[in-house]
Amino acid sequence: MTRSSAAILTEPPPPPADARVPYGPEPLQFGDLRLPAGPGPHPVVVVVHGGYWQAIYNLIHAGHLCVDLARHGIATWNVEYRRLGDVGGGWPATGDDILGALAHLEALARQFPLDLERVVVIGHSAGGQLAVWSSLHTEVPLRGVVSIAGVVDMRMLAEIGDDHGMIERLLGGSPLEVPERWREASPREHVPWPVRTVLACGTADVHWGPNEATAAVALAAGSDVELLPLPGAAHFEPVDPSTAEWGVVRAKIEELLA
Repeated sequence: MTRSSAAILTEPPPPPADARVPYGPEPLQFGDLRLPAGPGPHPVVVVVHGGYWQAIYNLIHAGHLCVDLARHGIATWNVEYRRLGDVGGGWPATGDDILGALAHLEALARQFPLDLERVVVIGHSAGGQLAVWSSLHTEVPLRGVVSIAGVVDMRMLAEIGDDHGMIERLLGGSPLEVPERWREASPREHVPWPVRTVLACGTADVHWGPNEATAAVALAAGSDVELLPLPGAAHFEPVDPSTAEWGVVRAKIEELLA
């Protein structure tokens, strides 16, 4: 039987990280740091997992691609954050956690051989929304952002219905009830983006249409943005280290860090 890339969600955990480090006082404010071989200093990828901002999904499955990046000479800071179902989860705390994790890179670099002049943020699905959003607010100098099948237009995705109401739950209401939160959280509402941004997405993914449309809007607004189509891919192939699609995404990350 052919393995589905969605199996990445339920496969056994990857080998433990080199260090699990808190970036704040809350129990879910921590990240897993993995280092490649060699003395460094190493370029860093900050990894934001997806799961429609729900507590049922955590950073474990993203650890597999972090192991692969380490094999290719890249350190990873795979961050956990408060999600729907967690104490304190929801907007704006979920976004604030990602900013806190990014800010903690400076402290990590005092203890580990990290090159903070070569930092890229990547995020998958809901993590793509958080990755692009964080680039608008962080003071960490970023080489780029890679949104992988990301939620880059929250209004459009809610209209499609694939989120099953999760965006309203995250933001605490509908666009009519909390319009300022919908504008604040949705990356499309903030073009032009200040950092080079890659929107990688499978063309068979429900997220493809919003990503394609958002890339066009961002480009027209003057963003340094690249739409990276992954022909025929669905939602999980781009974050499954066993696939060719992940190889394409990894090559783009390496390009941004070069």
